[in-house]
Amino acid sequence: MDAPLRLGIAGLGTVGSALINLLQNKSETLAERCGRAIIVTAVSARDRNRDRGCDFSAAKWFDNPVEMAASEDIDVFVELIGGTEGPALDSVKKALEAGKHVVTANKAMLAYHGMELAELAENKGVLLNYEAAVAGGIPIVKTMRESLTGNDVTRVYGILNGTCNYILTRMEDEGISFEDCLADAQRLGYAEADPAFDIEGNDTAHKLAILASLAFATKLAPDEIYIEGITSITTADIEAAKSLGYRIKLLGVAQKTDSGIEQRVHPTMVPLNAPIAQIAGVTNAVGIDADVVGELLMSGPGAGGDATASAVAGDIADIAKSRPGHQHGPAFGAPVAKLAPYQRARMRSHEGGYFIRLSVNDRAGAFAAIATRMGESQISLESIVQQEPHTSSASADNARTVILITHSTTESAIREALENIRNDGHLAADPQMIRIEK
Repeated sequence: MDAPLRLGIAGLGTVGSALINLLQNKSETLAERCGRAIIVTAVSARDRNRDRGCDFSAAKWFDNPVEMAASEDIDVFVELIGGTEGPALDSVKKALEAGKHVVTANKAMLAYHGMELAELAENKGVLLNYEAAVAGGIPIVKTMRESLTGNDVTRVYGILNGTCNYILTRMEDEGISFEDCLADAQRLGYAEADPAFDIEGNDTAHKLAILASLAFATKLAPDEIYIEGITSITTADIEAAKSLGYRIKLLGVAQKTDSGIEQRVHPTMVPLNAPIAQIAGVTNAVGIDADVVGELLMSGPGAGGDATASAVAGDIADIAKSRPGHQHGPAFGAPVAKLAPYQRARMRSHEGGYFIRLSVNDRAGAFAAIATRMGESQISLESIVQQEPHTSSASADNARTVILITHSTTESAIREALENIRNDGHLAADPQMIRIEK
């Protein structure tokens, strides 16, 4: 059996602690499957004395992860610190420069610095593995980077944030407001004390940028993603969607078009009978449309200590199995020099149309004026549902809720029409717009 693979783990939070326990509990199995033992020889974290529920007493302690990254005591640097810049980025760079393999779960760092890090790994002849950075325990990176090499991918999409999916699921199942669901998610540990990164769509966008690069062999472009979170979704939207045969999910969608790559994160109405509509709670799911294999949908735990540690351990095992001259391919499926520059797609028709909820002042001519504005923007309506008026404390006027479902149109046309309707003074509240995916 070959010499043991020596790990240095930076970050001993939930994932780091779970990883150490996994490596110890599965040590014999991993050694048999990889042809060598995997041992933790060094660790680094902010507080040496904190009880983490794992035993790392045999490992050398480093106060500075950058120092550990260049240490002769390790072969693989495992980055579980988090953050786009700072110690995480500095230590990963140092490890690669020192010729160490790197395993990371840091999607934010990869989204913004992945090209630089991948090129550095290529130049040093080492591996940069990051399965845990996207969709937790779902092996989507390996699937796209290796298993689908013979396919041309046209679309990749998914539920990539468990916090948002948990909130939307409970809002539908229990009729609870967004604010109350968020509070429960924070209490249960599904959402951070400051949940903005999750609920505003940024976490999903970072993961989508990585998937898009893998899918379409383009350079990462996290700043070219349209992002819209779930903070504006109400129980009225969810009830209306269900009555029309849809369910609301926060999706990240990247697809190839004739003018470039389209990347977007936003609440989406999907048919109730669609497989992705069945994904509930904190579970994640990723769908792939490809020319040879057709449609794939993979689901599983998208976060949590054990699920993420499982993905990290898989990346470590790949390194343990590799031998000089027989290592796996580039981090993003092709050498960085061969990845195409990202070209953002121009505005185009959205195939599934739009759901629009309007709170309309109950005045003579209001509905006719709305229909006129839609027509002026070349928007064809598939259906109109008008609900009973309700009393608003913000206005003395009664208002009616009007639900519009449009045929395929452009987002610019929808926004133009809604702006004109708002300026006409017919609305008692801001309009709601949600895309429909067929």
